Amino acid sequence: MASNSQRIEISPAQETLPPVEPCTLVIFGGSGDLARRRLIPALYNLLLDGLLPSDYAVLGLGRTPMSDEEFRAAVRDGVVKHSRQALIEDTWNAFSRHLFYLAGENDNPQTYLRLKARAEELERSLQLPGNRIFYLSIPPSSFAPVCEGLAQAGLAGARGARSPYARIIVEKPVGRDLTSARAINEVTGRVFDESQIFRIDHYLGKETVQNLMVVRFANSIFEPIWNHKYIDHVQITVSEAEGVGTRAAYYEEAGALRDMVQNHLLQLLCLVAMEPPYSLDPDVVRNAKMEVLRCLRPITAKDVERFTVRAQYTEGTIHGTPVPGYRREKGVKPDSTTETYVAVKCFVENWRWSGVPFYLRTGKALPLRASEVAVQFKEIPQILFNANPKGPLAPNVLALRIQPEEGLSLRIVSRVPGTRAQTHPVEMNFKYGEVFGRPSPEAYERLLLDVMAGDASRFMRRDAVEASWAWITQILQAWEELGQRWLPEYPAGTWGPVEADRLIQNDGRSWRVL
Repeated sequence: MASNSQRIEISPAQETLPPVEPCTLVIFGGSGDLARRRLIPALYNLLLDGLLPSDYAVLGLGRTPMSDEEFRAAVRDGVVKHSRQALIEDTWNAFSRHLFYLAGENDNPQTYLRLKARAEELERSLQLPGNRIFYLSIPPSSFAPVCEGLAQAGLAGARGARSPYARIIVEKPVGRDLTSARAINEVTGRVFDESQIFRIDHYLGKETVQNLMVVRFANSIFEPIWNHKYIDHVQITVSEAEGVGTRAAYYEEAGALRDMVQNHLLQLLCLVAMEPPYSLDPDVVRNAKMEVLRCLRPITAKDVERFTVRAQYTEGTIHGTPVPGYRREKGVKPDSTTETYVAVKCFVENWRWSGVPFYLRTGKALPLRASEVAVQFKEIPQILFNANPKGPLAPNVLALRIQPEEGLSLRIVSRVPGTRAQTHPVEMNFKYGEVFGRPSPEAYERLLLDVMAGDASRFMRRDAVEASWAWITQILQAWEELGQRWLPEYPAGTWGPVEADRLIQNDGRSWRVL
């Protein structure tokens, strides 16, 4: 594993990237937070790295009346505050000339006629070939009128057409249960072919998440032992330091299971547990992930209390800042049973993973913002250096850190220098920023580039979305049958409720300290 002192300089131009054709990107919700904080900064960074197509147009569409210049000023502020690379005035001026804005209501048919006219006008003036990408950064309730409006205005293109293409990006959440997910998929599927639909989960664009497949399938030391014979268990953690804050209204309807487990954590589980795909073709990779979801053991009413824990944060402090309890947050019902923390013990019932538990946990108002996949290997026999039952050796752990600092570590046992035969666990660390000499691209940069190239490998297919919701919906229904009026609690700034500790301690294991 590379040491921290080694630095490898790799320019973006050296990367093997699919060809990207000139296109028009239309952002529904263009005046919103996601466009300002994530999407426009991502496009700006792609330009700095020389990865944007030579010709392009970005058209924001929102309810707020704005001129092109006002839109450019608003998103410039977002680039200054949120871009991973500093704003360069000359580059920004060139970039901003490709940014435009149109005000309109999503449920007004006239909006789409005006959108078509504006898109065609921009494509003529910028000599663009008519390739269009529609990014739905809007609530799921607006998906239907947008898809229907695009179809009626002739903006959706011919189903499955390769040139000029029309593609649509759907932001999560894709539904709130199996029924609503199917409804959204039906709406988008009536207008667009599956090959045109990109269901985005920004976690799948993170460098360490992409590296999971490389670690497994490009290193001969791991794949032979990546199974139930050598792996004791897997922990997947996504912790958030913030409370619900201004998202209380949304969160009250969602909860941690819907908001994080259904998409982020299950997708990480799929990458850890999938069988080796025979190629990197998008559907081959997604077929391998789909098989994992099919093999998940259902968690039903009879065992939901043994395999899941849900809780809410109470008043506490995080990094010295007071945080009110969840039920005291503005927009939250005083008798709410929405979980802000969830822990799940689950099993992938196939030959490779028979008997290996996967422990998933995520929560709000925890001590720090961190995400990690940790694969713990089985203990060695209690002989030789592990002969002392009072102090068994620490097991080997491969930990892939997704945030805040991307990298991975491998814990091994080493001999302590000296005259006595002492051992001690040590960690071999790899950090992306230190080794490769530049910060990793933001997730939205990679994913937007993938859509432009038509590469759907990192996007969820319809069957996978519905399979994950089918598994999650069983848990939701089981919780509803329990009828709990009060959930376990944990003070803000702590690592969750004692019930979550018991979930894993009952198996003789413990949560990792992040």
